[in-house]
Amino acid sequence: FTSGYVSNWAALGTLGAKIPGLIIFSDAMNHASMIEGIRHAKCDKVIWKHNDVADLEAKLNAADPKAPKLIAFESVYSMDGDIAPIKEICDLADKYGAMTYLDEVHAVGMYGPRGGGIAEREGLMDRLTVIEGTLGKAFGVMGGYIAASTALCDFIRSFASGFIFTTALPPALAAGAVASIQHLKVSQFERARHQDRVRKLRALLDQRGIPHMPNPSHIVPVLVGDAAKCKWISDLLLDNCGVYVQPINYPTVPKKTERLRITPTPLHSDADIAHLVEALHSLWSRCALARHVA
Repeated sequence: FTSGYVSNWAALGTLGAKIPGLIIFSDAMNHASMIEGIRHAKCDKVIWKHNDVADLEAKLNAADPKAPKLIAFESVYSMDGDIAPIKEICDLADKYGAMTYLDEVHAVGMYGPRGGGIAEREGLMDRLTVIEGTLGKAFGVMGGYIAASTALCDFIRSFASGFIFTTALPPALAAGAVASIQHLKVSQFERARHQDRVRKLRALLDQRGIPHMPNPSHIVPVLVGDAAKCKWISDLLLDNCGVYVQPINYPTVPKKTERLRITPTPLHSDADIAHLVEALHSLWSRCALARHVA
């Protein structure tokens, strides 16, 4: 597909629209592209509490046992950086006869021995009906995809308007994506270096008392809690320090949880990370923001 957004919108929209009586069980924190796809499908949907397998089971148990079901969720959630309990969700899918749809956009290339994502890292890829990913982010180009059975992929290819009625990826982009995937299927250097950079960043933030959300992923949300200050800090980092960090404000996150979302790369040096943290340290004082006391 032309993007990860389109792959979610087209795949979920097509499955929901074309499978008679399908109920989609959607995690409350799913990405906007998944929400749009489900909305476009106009099928029955049930929203379950974020990463709450007990709530998911209660809602599966309350549904029509004869209705086809699909559980849609992500592996790494981009705003908080938390990771879904994939095994437990697959167990429930088996118990209630449901299909599974896993968005691995923030994990492909970065986790698993071949860069297949969290599901590969945990040995669960074979238990999922559909795995969706992006050719941006870790793979460094653009586009999106789904991986599933031959029959399901053919079904989506045949019926998804988001695939049929738009421009295909240019050959150069497709070739770049193939090269990236082939490289990351065998190279462990980038993944190991990536995790090392995340640990380094978190350690320096802790030294300076700058609050960030703990999570098991590479996403480092630095909590500001004020929309105006969040945008102001981001602007000053870019204008005065040569650092681009995306400010995340409402409605992407709830009010009073505004944050800077930092995602270090394997190519950021110790000096780069120290420069960012010292800039944040200075701006934190100028904004009179609370610090974390270890």
